[in-house]
Amino acid sequence: MDQIDRRLLNLIQAEVPLCPEPYKVLAENLGITEQEVLDRLARLMQQDIIRRLGGVFDSRKLGYKGTLCAIKVPPDRIDEVATVINDYIGITHNYLREDEYNMWFTILAQSPDKVQQILTEIKDKTGIEDIINLPSQKHFKVLVNFKVREDHKESED
Repeated sequence: MDQIDRRLLNLIQAEVPLCPEPYKVLAENLGITEQEVLDRLARLMQQDIIRRLGGVFDSRKLGYKGTLCAIKVPPDRIDEVATVINDYIGITHNYLREDEYNMWFTILAQSPDKVQQILTEIKDKTGIEDIINLPSQKHFKVLVNFKVREDHKESED
């Protein structure tokens, strides 16, 4: 990753221009061509440095309800249960942790009833009944921006 890659990563995290040619605007800010921006983004995605490039919406303003859930998964069933959970479009995060409740995941759904439906289906598909459901009460912070040091030496790619 060179300095231009780092600057590009910082730019796209802060704000992608809402205009007919956003990559051209990014290119002008970086002093490179639009095609070079596209090539760099494609490479960074191929290298799994960028997982996703897209809009971020305020789920609360769209009427969605969020909840944090925890489930006790036997060690020999981690991958199987994670696959079941991850198959749901409303699952936004899923983490393995060292605890009695060792898998923690978040759900965004249109209503508390839809959240409950998803949890019931997960219980039915996995046979695991013990799931903690902690619905969101108050929103404090969501935004994260990973500032990439632009003065870092170039890596040898």
